[in-house]
Amino acid sequence: MASLFALTALLVHLATPTVPSSPQRRASPPVDSGGAVVAAVNPGSRLALYSRPNGNPVGVLSSRTVYGGPLKLPVVRTRGDWLGVLTAAMPNGRLGWVKAEPGALTFGRVRLELEADLSRQVLRVWSHGRVVRRIRVGIGRPGTTTPNGRFSITDKMPGSALGPYYGCCLLALSGNQPHPPRGWSGGARLAIHGGAYGAVSAGCLHASTADLRYLMRVVRLGTQIVIHT
Repeated sequence: MASLFALTALLVHLATPTVPSSPQRRASPPVDSGGAVVAAVNPGSRLALYSRPNGNPVGVLSSRTVYGGPLKLPVVRTRGDWLGVLTAAMPNGRLGWVKAEPGALTFGRVRLELEADLSRQVLRVWSHGRVVRRIRVGIGRPGTTTPNGRFSITDKMPGSALGPYYGCCLLALSGNQPHPPRGWSGGARLAIHGGAYGAVSAGCLHASTADLRYLMRVVRLGTQIVIHT
């Protein structure tokens, strides 16, 4: 557990001025060797969510996600005691901002980051500056393409709890599909789950059962995923 006194040291590496909405393919790893900072909202705490520091509140965050899991917020910017976080409560490409209130947050790190290369239909798992696994994925079809951006893993759930078409497991992302299929009633949240390969989905990423079980095992909540073409 990191106290607010240690927050400055914990966030030294967060010098990125913006969150890219459409990241480009990179030759260098997307996470530094120290890992990325994640803020967990402590049980019983409620935090006002802002669209910018010192702005008007746009929502309230509790310690649980809409799916019932613990809320873990990747911290990607800081401004004084304000934290810029990735959250499903904000539109794609927009940071939410919360104040680092004493006792409201517990800080930690995640060592992995995911990179989805849509042009090659591959998901790369990065750790300490190197790719440790490459996973073939299905992607969004024309008209419901998978959106580019930087998101995070918000929940990990068994696919059986949601329906047979999700496969064994599902990792929910903080991003949303801005162009769901006409008549679609399955919700707009993006996810990684079971399904066919190719450009076939409504925007989610599809992976094999073996790869999904691997991701469920090694990827922690709050892990960031960069999706690009």
